[in-house]
Amino acid sequence: MSAINEIFGYLVQTFLSVYLVAMLLRFLLQLVRADFYNPISQFLVKVTNPLVIPLRRVIPGLGGLDLASLLLAVLLQMAGIALLLLINGLPLPGMIILLLWSVLGVIGLLVNIYFFALLGMIILSWVAAGSRHPAIYLLYQITEPVMAPFRKALPSMGGLDFSPILVFILINIIQIALRHMAAGIGLHPALVIGL
Repeated sequence: MSAINEIFGYLVQTFLSVYLVAMLLRFLLQLVRADFYNPISQFLVKVTNPLVIPLRRVIPGLGGLDLASLLLAVLLQMAGIALLLLINGLPLPGMIILLLWSVLGVIGLLVNIYFFALLGMIILSWVAAGSRHPAIYLLYQITEPVMAPFRKALPSMGGLDFSPILVFILINIIQIALRHMAAGIGLHPALVIGL
């Protein structure tokens, strides 16, 4: 592989990963019914609207799920995998395999978003407890629906919250399962954003 191909592949992967994260954050924020007037929410909507709005005319939402954003994330993942394969001079797999790789990549990226959001919440609870920053509020809105069932399941520990440990264990189990599924269908992790 030449240096130009490697640089181009790196740029494609970087741009797609940033845009995929924005797309999936938009999906998650609508799923958890986060504050739409938050400046970060507004930014995500403005950045993703050019691609989401046309697709939303064809694919409406369903019960609070923004299916257009989710489908667009899968399609972007597919395009990214295909482009990276072509850049590296590798043959394209069948459409079903490409779709499976893309779905696994999107699920892996969603799991990674939760991992880093939870890690961010833990660090911010030590450093900026009680802060009213819009990013902290959005992190709380994203992580709380996942954390709440674990908090209810654990008995009171005198003010200590051990539920993030259980969520991290669950995230690691999901990541292991995704890696094994990806290997089972012949996916190389370097080709997919999120795995």
